[in-house]
Amino acid sequence: MSTSFDTARRLILQHAPPLGVERVMLLAAPGRILAEEVAAPCDLPPYDVSAMDGYAVHAAGCQAGTSLKVTGFIPAGGRPSPVVTSGCAVKIMTGAPVPAGCDAVVPVEETEELSGVVRLLSAITPGQHIRLRGEDVARGDLVLSAGTLIRPPEISMLASLGRLTVPVYRRARVGIVSTGDELVEPGMALEPGQIVNSNAFSLAAAVLECGAEPVLLGIARDEWQSHKELFSAGLECDALITSAGVSTGDRDLVREVLEALGVEQQFWKIDMKPGGPTAFGVKGKVPVFSLPGNPVSTMVTFEELVRPALLRMMGHRRVIRPLLKGILQEDLRKGGGKVHFLRVQVRVEEGRYLVSTAGDQRTGTLRTMVQASALALIPQEATFLPAGSEVDFHLLSEDVLMLEPQNTPIPQPRAEACR
Repeated sequence: MSTSFDTARRLILQHAPPLGVERVMLLAAPGRILAEEVAAPCDLPPYDVSAMDGYAVHAAGCQAGTSLKVTGFIPAGGRPSPVVTSGCAVKIMTGAPVPAGCDAVVPVEETEELSGVVRLLSAITPGQHIRLRGEDVARGDLVLSAGTLIRPPEISMLASLGRLTVPVYRRARVGIVSTGDELVEPGMALEPGQIVNSNAFSLAAAVLECGAEPVLLGIARDEWQSHKELFSAGLECDALITSAGVSTGDRDLVREVLEALGVEQQFWKIDMKPGGPTAFGVKGKVPVFSLPGNPVSTMVTFEELVRPALLRMMGHRRVIRPLLKGILQEDLRKGGGKVHFLRVQVRVEEGRYLVSTAGDQRTGTLRTMVQASALALIPQEATFLPAGSEVDFHLLSEDVLMLEPQNTPIPQPRAEACR
């Protein structure tokens, strides 16, 4: 009996708890998930600093036209000068510590300096152009929560706080095994009846794209021992993905061998298209995904079922791509009883997403997958959707969000601008 798509994904995610934690160098952390909260050990800024190049002054008694004696100069990285007394000013650079006795910085463009005396050309407000100690982050503040995706801003914060290493969830090591006597590796001459083992490479690329580490284990030939050896190696990883050999043919050995190796099957067959003959099992803490062999089915089932599980294992909180609403641009007919994932192209027009099929939806047509920018989710009960219907979809690439319709050209720089 087939499992519903929603049930299958929920069951998979229940068997994909976060992996262990490791500490990595700061520049190895982007894209990883923070495994513990970070509190500030110091104030940011650590002292009052100038936000402009100009003159540090005591605002009281200063107004437009006031002249002050320049008694010092503080560059960025310099030490603050002694207390600045009334009637005096200190020349200061952006980022330099504000000296005692000063509570404002006058930008250099609002002054005139001559022979060691600076004349102020505008009114002065206490506190202007000064970043106060701790105004960004105060010592003890919680600045990053566990579960945070580490991006360049988080790296900047960690570096500012003096952190050279950071605790993150481990990257999942994912074993990948293709099955079938008909497979040959890319670059080898094809004999009659042979096909290229493209699934291993598309799966490895998809694993890399979501931040995990692919382990290419090779091709399991259509005999028991070959399956057993490669599957055993795959079960030493954090997760195992197999492609093809998951149906009931004479040479479809995947589920039988996995069972013999102690993998407990959780379901086989899903009410989805493409990707119906998909199985999922678990051995200990290792999830095992047995995907169909058709390249399109392999990629769609990875996207909808495997990717969310790997993300969760690596500590991500958001593991399922958000569904958006779009307007179907053509009539659509489908059989009932299964959720269909339609390969579509999406464009933006007048603030709306317009959704069109990317081409032939047969699972043997790889070109349509290449041309698709999104997958539209067509409900199980739907059999006919006329043009103009609203459909759910999720993007495969966020590039579409940057484009307007009619492929608006990107302005090119003039030749002289490149000299």
